Amino acid sequence: MVRLRKGEFLYLLGDPVTSVYAIRVGTIKTHVTTEDGRTQVVAFHFPGDMVGLDSLVRPHYASYATALEDTKLCLFTVDALRLAAATLAPLGRQLLLALDGQLQRARAVQTMLALMTAEERLVTFLLWLADGFALRGFSSSAFVLRMSREEIGSYIGLTLETVSRQFSRLAESGLITVRHRTITLLDKPALRAIAARPMILAHAPAPHPHR
Repeated sequence: MVRLRKGEFLYLLGDPVTSVYAIRVGTIKTHVTTEDGRTQVVAFHFPGDMVGLDSLVRPHYASYATALEDTKLCLFTVDALRLAAATLAPLGRQLLLALDGQLQRARAVQTMLALMTAEERLVTFLLWLADGFALRGFSSSAFVLRMSREEIGSYIGLTLETVSRQFSRLAESGLITVRHRTITLLDKPALRAIAARPMILAHAPAPHPHR
């Protein structure tokens, strides 16, 4: 069992890959540093998620991993995991599914950055969190954000000021309430309609050219 306090590193970018980790309690962010010194959040990881899986085939970790709150994780050495995956077909399938899930989320973020407005990005992020909490048996309507607004902005490609402004607008519209870091989703159908806009536009038929 690995225990981290808020703000402690699980591993550093460039450290030799020795283990992957399963979160039991808490939240981890993985992140890199850009050329101009800014922190770019790569992903957020919650209970049940595997951390370090994206580096499993690399000699060194591809990011930093930092605890956003007091966190407990189970450690699996890479050598033991590879041996077990090679001899136990169900475990190998589970690892592939977990990695595929991370790749799908990465593709979804790319789509978000390419197609979505600031409002749509924040709403989509909140719905992702809500759906994730629901899968883990927690409330999907009210939850505490363990990450800062600046970290959210880094992940979804917005400035801190834009994230704060969009939170205020959603609250003023009666779609959410914000109390410190506790978010309550008041109108999920309306929020899902906002998140679906880019997909609707992407699949809309092209207009006929004028003759």
